[in-house]
Amino acid sequence: MKLILGKMMYVKVLMMVIAIWFVPMSYSNGAEAPTGDGAEAPTGDGAEAPGTDAFNNGWYDARATFYGDINGGGTQMGACGYGDLFKQGYGLATAALSPALFNEGYTCGACYQIMCTRDPQWCLPGSIIITATNKCPANYSKTTDIWCNPPQKHFDLSMPMFLKIAKYKAGVVPVRYRRVPCTKKGGVKFETSGNPYFLMILPYNVGGAGDINAMQIKGSKTGWINMSKNWGQHWTTNIVLTGQGLSFRVQTSDGVSKQFMNVAPMNWGFKQTFDGRINF
Repeated sequence: MKLILGKMMYVKVLMMVIAIWFVPMSYSNGAEAPTGDGAEAPTGDGAEAPGTDAFNNGWYDARATFYGDINGGGTQMGACGYGDLFKQGYGLATAALSPALFNEGYTCGACYQIMCTRDPQWCLPGSIIITATNKCPANYSKTTDIWCNPPQKHFDLSMPMFLKIAKYKAGVVPVRYRRVPCTKKGGVKFETSGNPYFLMILPYNVGGAGDINAMQIKGSKTGWINMSKNWGQHWTTNIVLTGQGLSFRVQTSDGVSKQFMNVAPMNWGFKQTFDGRINF
């Protein structure tokens, strides 16, 4: 009995340490950008749009800045839990979202079409499509240039994406945006981390809606097990599944669900990535 209690205490302490270790990081250099006429508050019905903004073809008002350098330095990893954005297929077409859009990480992986508007001095023609990969944190210590503070809708774009729709010296510009389906190459990927008692799965390269709101896992000797969102797009289970093949069931925010069967073999390990072979 003492041995069993000792193991339970060990697992509980280990889970607490891991939860602290995986605290999400977020970056936002763009909030320091110079301002101009484009800093005027967006107006119109879109300014009151809900943060998740489902696929309704509606355009909404927001602002945009940029962070990182021209090669994407400073934009990797972040609050969604992704790693090398180039290796994971996101590249430079990414953005950090303000809390009003980030939705506690549930919007990670969603795709947006964005265009600069109502500022002919700084705006460039055309639009971009980006994937949400990070969070632009609120800053309550400032009284100006608080672009990411709630309830504002804001996109902190990678520098290359910002320069496609606005001039560098603008710093911050008014934009219009809408949710669009994500087009990804290849299958959904599943990355493992954690330990036998705290398995963590990061799904990425998700097409369709892109953002996940529910996930299940199945061992070759179990039924379907509900997973819990830990942070960003990391999903976890405390059920020991080592030594079993793994399958996944993923549901995106538009309600579409897909099963990814026999994704990982019985000898899978941690810090490995497996190809789901199909996509949304």
